Amino acid sequence: MQIDTTRFGALDIDEGAVLTFPEGLPGFEGCRRFVFVPHGGSGPFEWLQSVENGTLAFLAMRPHQIFPDYAPRVPAAELEALGLDKGAHGPRLYTLLTVPQGDPRGITANLLAPILVNPASRYARQVIVNNDEYGLRHRLLPENMA
Repeated sequence: MQIDTTRFGALDIDEGAVLTFPEGLPGFEGCRRFVFVPHGGSGPFEWLQSVENGTLAFLAMRPHQIFPDYAPRVPAAELEALGLDKGAHGPRLYTLLTVPQGDPRGITANLLAPILVNPASRYARQVIVNNDEYGLRHRLLPENMA
């Protein structure tokens, strides 16, 4: 399958790599199918590219690559909605990133609302976790390094 994107041009993607967000993403409910595209280089970043809207892509990463102690408490109802339970293999986790314009060292991760993916079904959803210590804008780099 081929999609046209503003960021990557024409992309050939495997239909089996497409994730389905049954409710879409908050604020983008009309887009329900996405695919991860490597950012390039050897870093931890990927792009979550909409299949339906070639202009819509979010910078993302697996949070444990930078935050090894990240332990979100996901509500059981959210796991059930993905066809998972606490005893089964857990979901694959991603976090969306924000890069301030003109200040790439100020990059932040949304640890409060990770993306959960059921690897078997390829269904995904963004959820709010029950952890007070995680915020919408958790810095990837310490302020003294930024």
